[in-house]
Amino acid sequence: MKNTFKNIIVCFSVMALLTSCTEELDLSNPTALSIEELLQTENGFELLANGVLDAYQKIPANEFLLTELRSDNVRANTENGNFAAINAYNVDPNNGDVATYYSNNMASIKHANTIIDNRFLAPENQQYTVGEAYFMRGLCHFNLVRAYKNVPFIDKVLDITSNEALNYPQLPEAEVYEKIIADFKTSIAYLNGVEQNRYRPSEGAAICLAAKAYLSQPNPDFTEAELLLASVVEGNTYNYNLLFTERSQADQFEFNANPLNPSEDLLTDAEYNANLVIDYGNVFGNEISSGYTDGVLDGSWSNNPGLEINDEVIFSIAYDLVSSDNYTTSDSGLDDQVETDSESHSFAMTLQGPSNGVNIASLDFLDFMNPELQPVRFYASIDALSYNPSDITNDTFNAKFPTDGEIGDNDWIVLRYADVLLLYAEAILGDNASTTDSRAIDAFNKVRERAGLEAVANLTKPLLLAERRVEFVYENQRLYDLIRFDQVDAVLTEFSNQNSLFYTIEKKYLPFPQREIDNLPNFYTQNPGY
Repeated sequence: MKNTFKNIIVCFSVMALLTSCTEELDLSNPTALSIEELLQTENGFELLANGVLDAYQKIPANEFLLTELRSDNVRANTENGNFAAINAYNVDPNNGDVATYYSNNMASIKHANTIIDNRFLAPENQQYTVGEAYFMRGLCHFNLVRAYKNVPFIDKVLDITSNEALNYPQLPEAEVYEKIIADFKTSIAYLNGVEQNRYRPSEGAAICLAAKAYLSQPNPDFTEAELLLASVVEGNTYNYNLLFTERSQADQFEFNANPLNPSEDLLTDAEYNANLVIDYGNVFGNEISSGYTDGVLDGSWSNNPGLEINDEVIFSIAYDLVSSDNYTTSDSGLDDQVETDSESHSFAMTLQGPSNGVNIASLDFLDFMNPELQPVRFYASIDALSYNPSDITNDTFNAKFPTDGEIGDNDWIVLRYADVLLLYAEAILGDNASTTDSRAIDAFNKVRERAGLEAVANLTKPLLLAERRVEFVYENQRLYDLIRFDQVDAVLTEFSNQNSLFYTIEKKYLPFPQREIDNLPNFYTQNPGY
């Protein structure tokens, strides 16, 4: 059993930790320091915390394929690689993306546990790193339980030369959620009062993700989620806000004479919506080139790193064309780890996606996301030049991540304030079919108003689920929303039947990777349906 767990928890690499430290450490020899020596350096815990974030950079790389591509939002139009099989719900336990996503999350957990196991050695000015470690451990397990359901919860650095892995069996998902929530709550305590940095875990982010976990567990705790989210939304303690231009502050793109006063330039609804399109694109760090024709912005989107830190982003993973954020990618070679961290979070979601036949909007989704129904989100989410409703065989692509394939600089947003507002409305709605509670209505309508849509007076679950679909398209939320709202089987069965796919009720979860089962024979149980 000597190497039984090495594929579940990868060996700790000091190379992945020595980031933002060109002055302190010689990166030409990254194995010079042991973990023990690193912990004794002045900023050792900070370097370890950077290593956790660095390791997490690999996780979004194939998350799109395993989440959004398995929803009714997008489809594959290709035989390239695993894309068509994943899209058709034909993955198996030996699928490489299934195994890589699992091991990448477990690798980040290993890095986080290195800090947690040594937390009593952390100096006072680096106690925040312990909170970050609990946060990231909770986040990675949150990824895993939603994707694979019954998973082990790893709460220490395991000795791969021993049988310690046998103490970490698969747990029922309810138990995994209890531990995830406990980790987020522990991180809240450590991060209390720590200066907020949207590229690092924070108290506010931990509160919001704890609430999301309460809502996602098999038996949602709406009360606890509501209390946590109210502390963020009602008190505005953390200064999160939607990017939103008031009509009185909007820019005008062309002259529209007031019939009663021809010298007066009126702001049209189309012009105001164009302002909101720009706001929505800015959330993702995107700006649009100049151009406004026939009431529509007709420029092209590009990433602007200066826009990526904004009031709507609560926690994001940094990617950049240069090493300006002092993180290096886990994929970078030794000789380039200082120069670049430009690997994109997922080429399938970027401009590279169309060339590989992925990130294509499904026809079902385009019934919801079109210029008439979504005058704001459409133009910041969909490549309008690829949209041709007269040709049902046409491929319509994603515009949220206008970065160039595997060399990209769009950050990956883990959590943003629009999500928090809609989760708050969801928590207040609870098990009820509808609500007129002013708190839920106000939170919901803020997202609607930014999308250029009319406010509602009565909130229902179908309305909330539909709003989440268009607000978070291509952000890997749709599949988990369907599961949380208990609509996944009905929706995906119909979608599968309409598109000759192979969804069954077991396929809402991924198979447990075969290599993990092989590492510990007769120890793990495969998910039903595989």
